[in-house]
Amino acid sequence: QLQLVESGGGLVQPGGSLRLSCAASGFSLTAYAIGWFRQAPGKEREGISCISASGFSTNYAESVKGRFSISRDNAKNTVYLQMNSLKPEDTAVYYCASYIRRICGNNWYREGDYWGQGTQVTVSS
Repeated sequence: QLQLVESGGGLVQPGGSLRLSCAASGFSLTAYAIGWFRQAPGKEREGISCISASGFSTNYAESVKGRFSISRDNAKNTVYLQMNSLKPEDTAVYYCASYIRRICGNNWYREGDYWGQGTQVTVSS
């Protein structure tokens, strides 16, 4: 069974950091681009970052550029999202998604193909 599992969410104070992980089971992530999305209550889902299968190409939404960093360890079949300088407006459920292609492409922020269940990130003092 193909499955993506996010972990690493939690409660953090403004200005703090978290690292999210997206682990795959039942298939290898190495051949696919992977994206991170988030959805806050009452808001539309937002694509925030994408990394190509090789790891050489990354993309970020303007809202997180300079604060978040995406990376992957294909040997561990895992993709990471390092989140620094967190703000209350970063509070959301964070999802990873696999694309059925090696590159992110121009529309990576719109939709993924296979999704995890999400992990809650709450930024609050």
